[in-house]
Amino acid sequence: MFDYTPSPTLLTDRVILITGAGDGIGRAAAKSFAAYGATVILLGRTINKLEAVYDEIEQAGYPVPAIYPMNLEGASPNDYENLANVLETEFGRLDGLLHNASLLGTLTPLEHYDVNLWYQVMQVNLNAPFLLTGACLGLMKRTDDASIVFTSCGVGRKGKAYWGAYSVSKFAIEGMMQVLADELEANTTIRVNSINPGAVRTAMMAEAYPGIDPQTFLPPEAIMPLYLYLMGPDSREVNGQALNACK
Repeated sequence: MFDYTPSPTLLTDRVILITGAGDGIGRAAAKSFAAYGATVILLGRTINKLEAVYDEIEQAGYPVPAIYPMNLEGASPNDYENLANVLETEFGRLDGLLHNASLLGTLTPLEHYDVNLWYQVMQVNLNAPFLLTGACLGLMKRTDDASIVFTSCGVGRKGKAYWGAYSVSKFAIEGMMQVLADELEANTTIRVNSINPGAVRTAMMAEAYPGIDPQTFLPPEAIMPLYLYLMGPDSREVNGQALNACK
């Protein structure tokens, strides 16, 4: 596990947007960021899940979060611009962006991969992070310590048979992270990195490995130290890195 002990006020007054915030790692990240003082914006497609996370954060006495329902699969470039406009009106800036939402697709040889499913996976896993990042960069340039975190995977760093569109999309995410980190390093204070969460107890892991007891995987809360580190000021000098939440 990544060894890091954050200050209790690590994320005080920061505004952080999290995609796929209604479940799994996104939910854990939202609660964790809020616990350390951040105002979190919960973005996802299932409103009742977002509302449940909202209630948990509010009941814990953390900064009041915001909900932004959005289906990344069907979102247009204009939808992302509208989101950025709302963030500008409500918050005036954005300090952190966690690209967490992903689709697994199906585990099958590329030769037999369904074309429509391929497009769906690429839309959520690759095009959505590209469009959302582009829409939010202006807001992130308004703060002197902003962080963008992309979610990768082991099969996005070393190809593995049958992982299809998911694997290819994560390779592309790693490339986008590196390009963006290099572009922003010289003229902004925005840092860009990726995290491979590892074997974590999520719905996606259960879908990918139906024969394995989910209890053998780590709970999402266990990998939060790396997420907190990258979203806080202690990681100011870390840029363009492909990191692992589990060693």
